[in-house]
Formats: sequence, structure tokens, C-alpha cells
Amino acid sequence: MRRLGVIVALGALVGILGGAVTASPALAGGRGDGWQLMPAAPFTLDPSFCGFPVRDTPVVNKEYAKVLKAADGSMIFLVTGFVEVSFTNLSTGKTIFENTSGPGKATLNADGSITLALKGHNAFLLTTADAARFGLPNLFVSAGALTITVAPDGNITSLSLQGHVLVDVCAALS
Repeated sequence: MRRLGVIVALGALVGILGGAVTASPALAGGRGDGWQLMPAAPFTLDPSFCGFPVRDTPVVNKEYAKVLKAADGSMIFLVTGFVEVSFTNLSTGKTIFENTSGPGKATLNADGSITLALKGHNAFLLTTADAARFGLPNLFVSAGALTITVAPDGNITSLSLQGHVLVDVCAALS
């Protein structure tokens, strides 16, 4: 893969979760038992995804993560809580608000592959090629189980949505 869209999506996830691992003692607002409040920051997607720049801004962030380490060297990140984000078309100013609370589980396997197991409401970003390959929008909010497997080289090897697309974000902002 190493394509921009998946790198952005997975990079953001791994970066946020990795930050939770390295900074967990410094994070305030933990629920206890290893759960820590996840940091969230706005970011802008370039026009290659929707045909216009999209700003993703956390509106409510009450999302918590917990890191587990397995004997085989893999790391498992559990994520739960409530998150609402706004998506804004920066060309027109049109904004929508979406619940993207999950929950989710990310497994960083010892071989470098990643498995994402998401449930509930989740936002996800795909490159145009992967969106076409899996029959999904580039940027969407889904409901139900969404499972993605990523090879160590960064290519998405499988994607399964046992649910449905709630919002095609690009179409909603057009």
C-alpha cells in the first residue's frame, strides 16, 4: 500500500495509539485499570480524497484506549468511549457532524501486519484505488463490524464490512 490514504488512516491510528503507549503515564483523565484518554486533534485531508479539502475536527472526545501486550510480541489496542467529529468541506464551508465512537480493536502483529476490528460507528478513509477495489466510498462512516487486515508492507489485504455505510462523507459535503 504505502498509498497516502491508508497511510493517513493507519498512521493516524497508530500514531494516536502509539502516543497513548509512550505518554500513558502523563495522560490525565484515565478511567483506571490502564484505560487512558486518547488525544485528538483536527487534521485536513487533501483534495485527492473528495475533490476538495476536508477538515476533520473532534467536537466531543471521550475516547479511551488500553494497551495489551501478547506473549508473541504483538500489541493490542482496545478503544472505546464517545467521539463526535465534524467534517467540513473547506471549499464551501459545509459541515456535517458524525458519531464515530466505535468501539475498536487494533492488533499490531509481531510480523508487522495490522488487523483492525471495528464495531459500531466508525469513520474510515481509503485511497481511490482501495475504495474501488472494495466497493466503498473514499471517506465514510459505517455502522456494524468493519474488519481490515494490512500486510507488513502496508497493503490492505482484506476488508470486510458486516453492516453498512451510514454516510458517504464526500457526497454529503458536495
